[in-house]
Amino acid sequence: MKEYNLTAKMRAYKWDELTDEQRAVLTVAKEQVERSYCPYSHFHVGAGLLLENGEIIRGCNQENAAYPSGLCAERTALFAAGAQYPEVPVKKLAIACFTGGHFTKEPGAPCGGCRQVMLESEHRYGAKMEVLLYGEEETYVFESAADLLPLTFVKENLIG
Repeated sequence: MKEYNLTAKMRAYKWDELTDEQRAVLTVAKEQVERSYCPYSHFHVGAGLLLENGEIIRGCNQENAAYPSGLCAERTALFAAGAQYPEVPVKKLAIACFTGGHFTKEPGAPCGGCRQVMLESEHRYGAKMEVLLYGEEETYVFESAADLLPLTFVKENLIG
């Protein structure tokens, strides 16, 4: 038997420690929670993407009475970016969660499906995206989506 330890590098910042660029994309994510459609969970999630060309793409979660038919904020933003700017890598992805009348104290993390889509985006463009998870007390910053999903499944895995 072999045993492996998987590690991920994450930094935690206070708002005033973030760069102007990081705060800008996080502000978009925070604004997007107001556009969220979540009549069932009442858990609003907003996403902001900064593309390499400087464009900012917005996303928010969209629920549906047939639960599997809804979509997370991260994926709405990533799929919109892919449709509008198919050749432009994502530079930064920011996520903010809002429930009970306020932003979450601790940062919310993307679901497994979103992590896979984020990873696919990095592989698609051959470029890392910085991931920012907003919380009222601090923001977690990951250098790459791969840090959130260390055992990756990418197109190379499909080749036998």
